[in-house]
Amino acid sequence: MKRRAVAMPAALVAALLGCGAALAQPQAWRLDAGAAPLRIDGRLDEPAWADAPVHDTFVQYLPLDRQPAPAGYRTTLQIVVEAHALVIGLRAWDPRPQDIRAPLMRRDKVARDQDFVAVLIDPSGSRRSAQFVRVNAAGVVADGMFVVGRQDEEEDFAPDFELDAAVQRLPDGYSVELRLPLLSLRYPHEGGAPWRLMALRSIPRDDSVLLTSAPLTKDAISFIAELQEIGGMDAVAEQARSQALLSIRPELTLRSTRDDDGRGRRGGSSRASLGAEIKWRPRADWVFDATLNPDFSQVELDVPQLAVNTRFAQALPEKRPFFLESTDVIALPEAAFYSRTVTDPAWGLRATWRGASADATALSLRDEGGGLLRRPGPFGTAWLPQQRRSQATLLRGRWHGGEQFSAGALLSTREEAEGGANNRVAGVDVEWRPGPEQRWSARAMASRSRDAGIGPGENGHHLQADWLMRTPDWQFTAQAIEISPRFRNDNGFFDQAGVRIAQTEVIRRWGEAELPGPFALRAHELETYLWVQHRSTLADGAQPAGQTVLRQLHPGLWLAAARNTEAWVQLQFDAERARRDTPLRSTTRLAAGYTVNPAPWLTRLNVEGELGRRLDVDADRVGRGTQLLAELNLRAPLGRWWLESEQRVEHVAIAAPDGRRARADTALQWLAVLHADARDSLRVIWQGTRSRRFGSGEALPPEDARGEVASLVFLRRFGVGRSLSLGWSRQAERPAPGLPREREREVFAKISIDVP
Repeated sequence: MKRRAVAMPAALVAALLGCGAALAQPQAWRLDAGAAPLRIDGRLDEPAWADAPVHDTFVQYLPLDRQPAPAGYRTTLQIVVEAHALVIGLRAWDPRPQDIRAPLMRRDKVARDQDFVAVLIDPSGSRRSAQFVRVNAAGVVADGMFVVGRQDEEEDFAPDFELDAAVQRLPDGYSVELRLPLLSLRYPHEGGAPWRLMALRSIPRDDSVLLTSAPLTKDAISFIAELQEIGGMDAVAEQARSQALLSIRPELTLRSTRDDDGRGRRGGSSRASLGAEIKWRPRADWVFDATLNPDFSQVELDVPQLAVNTRFAQALPEKRPFFLESTDVIALPEAAFYSRTVTDPAWGLRATWRGASADATALSLRDEGGGLLRRPGPFGTAWLPQQRRSQATLLRGRWHGGEQFSAGALLSTREEAEGGANNRVAGVDVEWRPGPEQRWSARAMASRSRDAGIGPGENGHHLQADWLMRTPDWQFTAQAIEISPRFRNDNGFFDQAGVRIAQTEVIRRWGEAELPGPFALRAHELETYLWVQHRSTLADGAQPAGQTVLRQLHPGLWLAAARNTEAWVQLQFDAERARRDTPLRSTTRLAAGYTVNPAPWLTRLNVEGELGRRLDVDADRVGRGTQLLAELNLRAPLGRWWLESEQRVEHVAIAAPDGRRARADTALQWLAVLHADARDSLRVIWQGTRSRRFGSGEALPPEDARGEVASLVFLRRFGVGRSLSLGWSRQAERPAPGLPREREREVFAKISIDVP
C-alpha cells in the first residue's frame, strides 16, 4: 500500500522545524507585587489577561499530524503568574457552538468524546514525566501523571492535585481559567531545567480533532517529547521553593455490616473509625505523606474477572490516594512494585525527594492482612491466604544523566509480624536514549525469601531487557525476560515464574489510507503488524528446561478513523501447554475489535470477539471456543441533571471435542451515575458473574458458581478535600448448586474534611 503524501503550508513546515516565529515559546506574565489574585470564573476579562502574551499557534496531532487547526477553531493560551500560583487561560473558538459536547461527568472521566482543553506541565524540565489537567466545557476536571517509559505510556488518572478551574460558555465557544498552586507542583529545590508546558484542545466532531500548542508529531518517541519551555519563569519558582505546606484531612467512617451464611448462622457488627491523610511539604523538593486507618469504601469496584482467565493472576489498577504521590519517581513495572499487594493498611508513611539530577522515595506500611498471596509458577498462579500482619517497605532512588540516561536502584521488603516469614528484593535498572527515535532499558532483581518455620530461605532472580525504535514508517520492539523458579516479590506482581520469555513486534505505519471495498473507509492511520512471543520453562527439580509453555504468532491490522473509530483484526496462531505432563496443544483463532463514538449520547461502543480453537486448561483439551466483550457507554441530559450509564458484558464458551458444551463463563457490570450538579452525585454499581461446567463426558464434574455485588453511594462535595458520602452495598455468592447462598450487607457514612 502506497503511503499518501501530505502537502503542508510553507509557514507550518517552518513552524514544525522550529525555525518560525509562530512557534515561539509561550510566555508567562507576572502580576505586580501585592496585586490581588485573579478571580477564577472562566471569563478572562480581568486586566491581567489583556496584558498577558497570547500563544495561538495550535496545530493538529489527531487525526492527522503536521496540519493546521481547522478553520474557525482558533485556540489561545495565556499564562499569568501570581504570588503562589500559575493561572492558565485558554480560549476556544467554535464556529458551531451548538455542537459543543459538555456533559457533567465524574472526576477523571474527561475523554476525547467531549470538548475539553488540557495542560501538561513539567516543572522539572526533564520531559520524563508531566502533571496534566483536563477541563471539559462543563467545568469537569480530569488530572493525573504522564510518565515516560511505562509499558503502555498512557495517562495515569489516579493522582489528584489541588487546583481550581472554571469554564464560561460563550456565543462563539468557551473559555477556561485554571489555577495551579505552585505548592502542588513538583520540582527541585535547586537547579533543574526550565519549566516546560504543552496545551491541548479536543474537538469531538466527525474527525475527532486533537490540537496541540507544541509541534508534536506521531513520530515522537513519547507524547511529552515536545513540551516547550515557558518564557518568563526564571524567578517564579524561587517564590515557592522554601514555602511550607501542611494538609491534614481527617476522616470519620460509621459502618454496619450483616452476614448470613445461608445455614441459619447470622452475624454482624457496627463500628466507628477515625482516620487521617496527612501531607507535609517543607520545601519544593520534599513531600512527606502519612495515612492512618484509611477507608476505601468509595473506591469503585474492579472489573469482574472471568473464571476461565484465572489460570494466571491479573493486575488491577491502583485507586487509593496514598499510593499515588510518587508514581513518577517509582516509575517501575508491576513486577518490581505493585501497591495492591497491601490489602488492609493500618498506617503508612512515605517520603519523596526530587532533585535536579536525582530523585528518591521511601515507603513503609503496616498491612493487617486478610488478602491473598500470589505464588506464580510456569503453568499457573497458586493462591495462599495472607492471615498474618506484615510490614511492607520500599526504597527507590534514581539518577538522571540529562535526558539520555538514567540509573536506579530499589530495595523492597515484606516482614511478617509473627512466624519469621520474610521476603527481600534488591534491584537495579538503567535506561538509555541514544537518540529521539530509540530507547533501551534493562532491569535486574534478586530475591531472598523465607516462609514461617521452613528452612534457611530461597534465592531467585528476575532479569528484563527492552528495546524500542520508532521511525516515520516503522516501529520495532523487543523484550527478553527471565524469572527464576524461586524468585518472589511479595510487594510486586508477575503472573509466571520459572520461565524465560522472548517477544518482539514489528509495526508498519502506512499513515493515511483509503480502504477499498463495499464499505469504503478513509483511515487516518493504518498499521499492519506482527507480534511474536515464546515462553519456555527453566529447570526446577522434575521440571525440565526448555519446555514450551506458550507460543504465539499474531499478524494483524489496526486502523483509526473518524468518530474516534478504532478497528483491528488479528490471526492468532498459538500453542499452549496446560501442565508439565501434558502435550503442547495448537489453538488457532481469529480475533477482531471495533470501537466508535457514534453520537454525543452514545460516547463509546466497543465490541471485541474471538472465534476458533481454545484450550480448556482444567480438562486439558482443545475445543471450539468463542469469546465476546461488549461495552456501551451512554451520556444523557435529564433536564438540568446528567446521567452516565456504562454497561459491560463478557462471555467465554468452550466446547468439548464432540461439540457439546463444556465450559461457559459470563461477567456483567452496570455502572450508573446521576449528577445533580458538579458537587452532588448518586452512583449505582451492579455486577454479576457465573461460571459453569456442563460435565459433557469428561471426568470433571458439573459446576455452577454464581456471584453478585451491588452498591449505592451518594457523594456531596463541599470544596477541595471536603466531602460527605453515604453508601449501601450487598454481596452474595453461591459456590455450587444445592449449597446455601452466602450474603453480606453493609451501610456506611463517611465525612472527610481538609484542614490546611
